[in-house]
Amino acid sequence: MVEATRQLSTWLERFGAALSARDISAIPSLFVEDGYWRDLLAFSWNLHTAEGRAGIRAFAEATLDRTGPTALAIEGEATEANGIVEGWFTFETAVARGKGHVRLRDELCWTLLTSMEELKGFEEKKGRHRAFGALHGIHRDRKSWLELRQDEEASLGREHQPYCVVVGAGQGGLALGARLRRLGVPTIILEAHERPGDSWRKRYKSLCLHDPVWYDHMPYLPFPDDWPVYSPKDKIADWLEMYARVMELNVWTSTTCRKASYDEASGEWTVEAIRAGEPVTLRPRHLVLATGMSGLPNEPDFPGMARFAGEQHHSSRHKSSEAYRGKRCVVIGSNNSAHDISADLWENGADVTMVQRSSTHIATSDALFRFGTSTLYSEAALERGITTDKADLLNASMPYGLLPQVLKPVTSAIRAHDAELYRRLEAVGFLLDFGDDDSGLFLKYMRRGSGYYIDVGASELIASGEIKLRRGEVREIVEHGVVLDDGSELPADLIVYATGYGSMNGWAARLISQAVADKVGKVWGLGSGTTKDPGPWEGEPRNMWKPTRQEGLWFHGGNLHQSRHYSQYLALQLKARMEGLPTQVYGLPEVHHLA
Repeated sequence: MVEATRQLSTWLERFGAALSARDISAIPSLFVEDGYWRDLLAFSWNLHTAEGRAGIRAFAEATLDRTGPTALAIEGEATEANGIVEGWFTFETAVARGKGHVRLRDELCWTLLTSMEELKGFEEKKGRHRAFGALHGIHRDRKSWLELRQDEEASLGREHQPYCVVVGAGQGGLALGARLRRLGVPTIILEAHERPGDSWRKRYKSLCLHDPVWYDHMPYLPFPDDWPVYSPKDKIADWLEMYARVMELNVWTSTTCRKASYDEASGEWTVEAIRAGEPVTLRPRHLVLATGMSGLPNEPDFPGMARFAGEQHHSSRHKSSEAYRGKRCVVIGSNNSAHDISADLWENGADVTMVQRSSTHIATSDALFRFGTSTLYSEAALERGITTDKADLLNASMPYGLLPQVLKPVTSAIRAHDAELYRRLEAVGFLLDFGDDDSGLFLKYMRRGSGYYIDVGASELIASGEIKLRRGEVREIVEHGVVLDDGSELPADLIVYATGYGSMNGWAARLISQAVADKVGKVWGLGSGTTKDPGPWEGEPRNMWKPTRQEGLWFHGGNLHQSRHYSQYLALQLKARMEGLPTQVYGLPEVHHLA
């Protein structure tokens, strides 16, 4: 550990000297040829990955003068394993304080993470700087905390316009809302449902999170230490409702965002909404679509759907399976929702057939936890001093471009662990895959947002034949069933179309315009690290948590972990703009049109 700390201290001293001297030629020489520098706002005001010495040189050349990095200091002791030295450091820029993480290979940098943690002069009012709360002394016409809060709620959107409007009060919108409130950014969150958490509460009864509890905390307010490992949807719904109240968020429930338009001259949005049946117009500077990582449901258009005599709906509208006991149910699709709904129908006594149209990656939740998330997110990790915040940064410190080689051994271990299940699934005709490059579930999630199932029981039902499996495309829907491309007919009283979702910018097309959606391009999926040399697996998620090509329009979503971690960076970007700080964005990506 002493030698590892010496190596890191030496490298950090050389790196700091090169930054201070603006020695552009020296900086890339401190990295291995295939090194990476991932920056979360601190240098780029963007989420950006520079790859290779040429990319790192270009990045440094474009950002150093305006960033003004100083005060690099090692934090704690470095460690060494398998020839890789790694450790933490802190630093400052002209406007912010940050934290960094380094991995050294042969005393040169293999991966560098620089993360903005707070803005100078605009820190969160926490710890020693928290609000006093009580107003001691004798004061005429004093108002209580509650009355002041009620005044704020009554005036925001009427006498005072919000700086930011967030559409969606799921985990993403609430996490962002909490961070913005702590930074003093006036924000209204629009939620179409009657209560925060209803997007979970109103789903089918058996829905449960597939990620373990340590991965899923909300910002500032972790789950209690007796919270179940896998959270039932109603507990999550109640937690989110409580979170909105305790964090004092301005959530307008029963409010539908109908239309939004941007005035380039004024730099202002006009957001038209219906709140409890009454029209209301808001004029924020920034609009955030926090509707999840998915867009609008991919509603199929199979021939003959209009003549089907039974019930049919997209998986997003499936509420309960109790009404289908003894009914013949066909689920079109074979990813997470399809498996969950098929299992829910089976538990309620339905006759279930799943139609698999393309291959699916399957990994059991036990194997994913054992070989994946438990390293950073678990009781054991906490005992080693890896807090949630530290785990988030460690997770972020591995560039997407390296993930295939990092995750292949994990996938190999999962394949060995789940080998018997895979054998039995293939025996009944289930078509498996393990990602485009055998890198497994996480990269499939990041690249496509679909094509996988975290097995919590449905795979066993398929392997045993309790849920019947058919492979093929749908030729047509007939009065009492589904006809596949081989001519066979599946009798059905219910058809569930688990056919996925479109790009998140489908919401932009619906709420703003198709022209704006096209201007922004695709949301989600991994884009290139550079605009000149697009590559399929490098870079960052497209248009998520960072500036888009439409001024004042942002997208925020992902799972609970991503909503928690990346809400910090989106909130800092919005706060910086509200305070008029210079936020010149590096490497704004080219338009990626919808496929």
